[in-house]
Amino acid sequence: MIVLLQRVREAKVDVSGQCIASIGQGILALIGVQPDDNDITAEHFISRIINYRLFADGQGKMNLSLADIEGGLLLVPQFTLAANTSKGRRPSFTSTAQPALGKSVFQSMIDFAHNSYTQVEAGLFGADMAVHLINDGPVTFILE
Repeated sequence: MIVLLQRVREAKVDVSGQCIASIGQGILALIGVQPDDNDITAEHFISRIINYRLFADGQGKMNLSLADIEGGLLLVPQFTLAANTSKGRRPSFTSTAQPALGKSVFQSMIDFAHNSYTQVEAGLFGADMAVHLINDGPVTFILE
């Protein structure tokens, strides 16, 4: 799994011109599912995301997690994160999970997130989404 974390002031997802998910301050997590991922991977990454320290404390150091600041979490499926871009000028998607697996693992992430955190929103797997965000910092990390 590859997760791109972005610390945001706000973020939202639109599908067909309708807002389906939005958060204020928090984390936008773009999720790239790979063929070996499963429910265990999903649960592991949700724990990492919620507890990853990327928010500033009183001294301006990144010592606070999403849980510490009680911010929002927006999960968005992004299969292109797992693409192989090492050769040529066109990405290869042979390193991404098949759609059925990707959808299942992404849904597991949503379920685990809802079971362990209160402010969770999600994009729609397989949809053509418009993702709007105001990156805070900007602060962006890749978790693998």
